[in-house]
Amino acid sequence: MSTLGNIIWLLFGGILIAIEYLSASIILFVSIIGIPFGMQTIKLALVALWPFDKEIRTKGDGGGCLSILMNLIWIFIGGIYISITHLLFGILFAITIIGFPFGKQHFKLAALALTPFGKEVVSK
Repeated sequence: MSTLGNIIWLLFGGILIAIEYLSASIILFVSIIGIPFGMQTIKLALVALWPFDKEIRTKGDGGGCLSILMNLIWIFIGGIYISITHLLFGILFAITIIGFPFGKQHFKLAALALTPFGKEVVSK
């Protein structure tokens, strides 16, 4: 079932989301300061490509103080806007019964987009 959901996800916008994340990561890789943020957008792009088999977990140590600082910087740079976009799409999809699984994936992406540092993506 998850493979079918992933294929439908790709056809109805998942590939566009992943391309946006990858293009943002290329822009972030231009500067040395942007490299950690570019790595996080690649993490988001991989989840956006195949979200139904992925699970988001907090790392055992939580990432420490550096993760908190990087998450705060990330939120102000653009994480809040990405997260709000995923929340709006999640609400839009969750209105119908057929779209509810896709809304659930957008909610998962919204949580990851808000604070990506200190989190890891694992396959189920």
